[in-house]
Amino acid sequence: MEKKMINGARILLESLYRLGIRDIFGYPGGTVIPIYDEIYKFEGINHYFSRHEQGAAHEADGYARASGKVGVCLATSGPGATNLVTGIMTAHMDSTPMIAITGQVVSSLLGKDAFQESDIVGITVPITKMNYLIQDIRELPRVIKEAYFIASTGRPGPVLIDIPKDIQTHTITMDEFETIFEEAIDLEGYDPNYHGHPVQIKKARKLIAEAKRPIILAGAGVLKSKASGELLELAEKAQIPVASTLLGLGGFPSSHPLSLGMIGMHGTVSANYATDEADLIIATGMRFDDRITGDTSKFCRGAKVIHIDIDPAEIGKNKCIDVPIVGDLKNVLKELNEKVDKKNHSQWIDKINAWKEEFPRVYVRKGSDRLMPQEVLIKLNSIVKGDAIVTTDVGQHQMWTAQFMDFENPDSIITSGGSGTMGFGLPSSIGAQIAKRDKKVIAIVGDGGFQMTYQELMLLRQYDLPIKIVLLNNSYLGMVRQWQELFNEKRYSFVDLDYNPDFNKIADAYGIKNAIIKTKEELETQLEDLINFDGPVLINAIVEKEANVYPMIPAGADVSKMVGIRGVL
Repeated sequence: MEKKMINGARILLESLYRLGIRDIFGYPGGTVIPIYDEIYKFEGINHYFSRHEQGAAHEADGYARASGKVGVCLATSGPGATNLVTGIMTAHMDSTPMIAITGQVVSSLLGKDAFQESDIVGITVPITKMNYLIQDIRELPRVIKEAYFIASTGRPGPVLIDIPKDIQTHTITMDEFETIFEEAIDLEGYDPNYHGHPVQIKKARKLIAEAKRPIILAGAGVLKSKASGELLELAEKAQIPVASTLLGLGGFPSSHPLSLGMIGMHGTVSANYATDEADLIIATGMRFDDRITGDTSKFCRGAKVIHIDIDPAEIGKNKCIDVPIVGDLKNVLKELNEKVDKKNHSQWIDKINAWKEEFPRVYVRKGSDRLMPQEVLIKLNSIVKGDAIVTTDVGQHQMWTAQFMDFENPDSIITSGGSGTMGFGLPSSIGAQIAKRDKKVIAIVGDGGFQMTYQELMLLRQYDLPIKIVLLNNSYLGMVRQWQELFNEKRYSFVDLDYNPDFNKIADAYGIKNAIIKTKEELETQLEDLINFDGPVLINAIVEKEANVYPMIPAGADVSKMVGIRGVL
């Protein structure tokens, strides 16, 4: 009896399917033709045809963040592979589980500068958890399993698999594939710690019991470990206010009385003041990056610090820690909640509430009659009422979204934090919508970042994705312009976008419903209908050109240097 054979391309798809992958994002090319030939006839995995490889990577990223699953993107060799790099770096900085698959020239041409050859493994070493160059078809089943395991365990992150074209066409028997795939994973030296050390938890409990002015700083780890319930329990039990990082928004309900909103450069006054006066900081799944701390020597200088994180490399990297706890945040908080006593910090809470009342979310209208961008987001917030997934690009609109919209649920905001990747908003919304077909998905973008990836609009029509794009159009690279205004004496060097294209005509070209909103009256009468339209929409909101994001702590400064705390300098 003739044995059934399977080629490398089919092994890739079969392995991904057995690992639970049902959706991938990609762009074809010469060195992945065998893979696409198998996709053509493979049932069980949906392939979404991106219009640029960077879009594919961001789509896989948004899919992973919205679903909690591993996102997968696929590209050809050379420029196809290098076009993934920005998206891989974005996923790496924000700890998104992703598998990036690239085609490579045939094995005999490796290292000979063949057509469309690039050393994508070497290029991506600093921005992946692991990467592989396949040299034998028998490596494929094991590597794919390992890649999935590494991407999704411990601190999540991207893994790259580079597959030469000839390996995709080589064959082994189906029995051999089955045997290799079923082998147990054994990765020497890779053993994430999932439970906090009892001694460290005991020390943390003691500090919490002694604290008079405690604060919890909630980072992206709250969402990655699905620990929002345990965080809420700790905050309520010990009556500890919670400030969120940008990537931690949604991990603690915005409307909760103990919520302080976002911390950091453009965080709320109450969050930054409370951190500055706290005597205990409980850092949960965050990394003390510079946009949070500013001057690290002055950040929370009067506080003891408990830092809980699954990645030991992050603890003590940017800030000296009194009680380090390495472990999965959900497990550690469970263990901590069992031991922490109920507390009352009414005096501390009253002081924080006084700051909230004195420094509410405000903005100052400029002299013109143009819409203020904050007005658009306030109205949008009243329409969606927290029941949507919001993705953003990077810039002023991103910060206004974090400031003026409420995020009540985990994974309700998807944005690029660590890498600050312009062009992230639209493709990540596509991935999020595919992951959550029943959810309303809104992409909030600026006119600068939108132009970097708007070719992905075609996916909205091709795959019937009812995404609503809110374009805050100020005809500037707004955040750079703001910095030039404040720190470079208004020398606006190459930030003016008065030569923007007609975005509504672009939407027409892609067959997408669109509208222009210029006035407060149009905002009040049109926005809700547009957001509730049954299909994709581009809403081009023409807003004040020189609106600024406040409050603002200048880069490298501390809370005492905060500007715009009452809406004006």
